[in-house]
Amino acid sequence: MNALSLAPGVYLWLGLICFVAGLVRGFSGFALSAVAMSVAVLFLPPVEMIPILWWQEMTASMLMLRGGWQDADRRVTYGLVIGSAAGLPLGLWLTNWLTPEPSKLAALLVIMALAAAQLARVRMRFLATRPGLYGSGVMSGIVTGIAGVGGMVVALYVLARESAARQMRGSLVLYLFLSSLISMVTLVLFEVMTWQAMLRGLALAPFSALGVMVGKLAFRPAWEPYYKPFCLVLLLALAFAAMARLVLT
Repeated sequence: MNALSLAPGVYLWLGLICFVAGLVRGFSGFALSAVAMSVAVLFLPPVEMIPILWWQEMTASMLMLRGGWQDADRRVTYGLVIGSAAGLPLGLWLTNWLTPEPSKLAALLVIMALAAAQLARVRMRFLATRPGLYGSGVMSGIVTGIAGVGGMVVALYVLARESAARQMRGSLVLYLFLSSLISMVTLVLFEVMTWQAMLRGLALAPFSALGVMVGKLAFRPAWEPYYKPFCLVLLLALAFAAMARLVLT
């Protein structure tokens, strides 16, 4: 506890949060960081949670990578990763140019509108094109730089495609693994990934791992028809929670 600079009670609360977030990740293939961050900020500031959550995401990715690699649409995933890497610098530049709070609210409103449109079964045929693929990746990178919710954009793109639930989930798992490798460079360069953050992340990783394993067991063929609606409702809930936090803080 001394090395982590965390009170035992705070450590246990963070462990429970990571377990629940891992549970969601194990079933849906995404949303670990979004779920954890929405509650963990009650105990630690976001700048301290970001590197901790990198280790939780990497733990989840390693546990799920085998299935993700087999099931993912790799052409789509690579296109999203390339687009996101290209869009991130623009998003970071816009962060310094735009007023931050309205920009984040705008990004969240777009995510909520697109998720609601998918729940209403509105077809987005342009996403099936090559420009739609790379454009979604670039938009994800821009939104990551502005609001830190680029993963939601990627999830919306994957869910919008008429693919099997297993392939959607696999594509999200592979994307998050590859994008995490890229983001580590950024965290180190900006001196956010400290030794203490690394120790905290590793100390909480077993909770996330247990949650992921339980969540994976919940992903059964009989439940696949409910996968897409569950993920879309989850996106709406996460976007709404993020908006509420922005407005109330």
